[in-house]
Amino acid sequence: MKMKKIFFKTFGCRTNLYDTEVMKQNLKNFVVCNDEEDADIIVVNSCTVTNSADGTVRGYINKISKKDKDIKILLGGCGAFSKGEELFKGEKVYGVFGHSEKENIEKLLKEDKKFYQIGDLDSLDSSIVENFSDKTKAFIKIQEGCDFRCSYCIIPYVRGNARSQEEDKIIKQVEKLASNGFGEFVLTGTNIGSYGKDKGTNIAKLLKKIGTVRGVRRIRLGSLEPVQIDEEFKEILDEPWLERHLHIALQHTDEEMLKIMRRRNNFKKDLKLFEFLAEKDFALGTDFIVGHPGESEKRWQNALVNFKLFPLTHLHAFTYSKREATPSALMKESVKGDEAKRRLKILTSIVKENNLDFRKKRKNMFLNILIEEKKDKMFKGYDQYFNKVILKSENKDIDKEWITITQYEIKKEYNYAEIQ
Repeated sequence: MKMKKIFFKTFGCRTNLYDTEVMKQNLKNFVVCNDEEDADIIVVNSCTVTNSADGTVRGYINKISKKDKDIKILLGGCGAFSKGEELFKGEKVYGVFGHSEKENIEKLLKEDKKFYQIGDLDSLDSSIVENFSDKTKAFIKIQEGCDFRCSYCIIPYVRGNARSQEEDKIIKQVEKLASNGFGEFVLTGTNIGSYGKDKGTNIAKLLKKIGTVRGVRRIRLGSLEPVQIDEEFKEILDEPWLERHLHIALQHTDEEMLKIMRRRNNFKKDLKLFEFLAEKDFALGTDFIVGHPGESEKRWQNALVNFKLFPLTHLHAFTYSKREATPSALMKESVKGDEAKRRLKILTSIVKENNLDFRKKRKNMFLNILIEEKKDKMFKGYDQYFNKVILKSENKDIDKEWITITQYEIKKEYNYAEIQ
């Protein structure tokens, strides 16, 4: 009997990318295909972080349904909790399943009747991912959920409270992936800095143990909160396996806005932390929400003055997008879309210049690059500072290899080198 083909469409964050790999690994009697046109069943691993994210997922489902009314579409991911019931009742999807059900994907795919199995928000994956398709680096999910309740965020309500994966299971997964040739490990989760608080340990202790695994060359972290970089974490900053880039979520730099957004950080402590890390030669990234309700002109101007003080080299900033069922959604809008975009452009421009200055100051210092993409004789990868590097290699295929260079040209958006 011919096995049915499954196409996975993944939206959103690194955690969703990992969850998709968990599902792929739990397939036994189905074939994963790389083209939705060839699929018998499509599994949508959805994101629901904003109303816009919901709209994107819905648009994709509608597009597929119009092409083929008989194709089976299963909805998983965070959107299963926020929009799953609506899409199921509207007969837009064949089945809906929550995070706790993804390891039962084989059984769900075999269902011969429509289903809605939302599961619970207390589960942790039991699967150990041993490989990643078409990836040069390995993602390791170390925890689920978040205990923070920022006013704009729906994620704790669709991922649950913070809970940590067993340390032994994480180390075992790293060991298997390292033995399969992976050298860079990206730790991911809903709020990775909270790792261990439910088990009497912490992320610094976990990192120390991962760093001792043979084959581990670089550990990259997902987003951390400022309050999570404690004294024990600072003790590992000089370790050679820790990427020289940290992403620390600020979300804003005005004190009043931080209170409105129900954040746990504050400007003065944040700045002191960032200055300390910059002195330790770290490239520093952050998240920033522009145009959140309450961001008056006065608060924006104060935030801008404060923002310029931070030694930021990377930025994940976006204009506020209303997320239903959050406290922020009930707040009075105060920033028009065009103005929010203008403010966003200012922040982006500042950090781009910072990044260029950062790279210029380190010209001819060694860069350790993991090559991730290849196109003809051009190769793209990221160095230890999480900066993009383009390499031209006429005679040697360096795809998925580690390359160290000291001679390179600094361009506006990336560093460039030609190698023999």
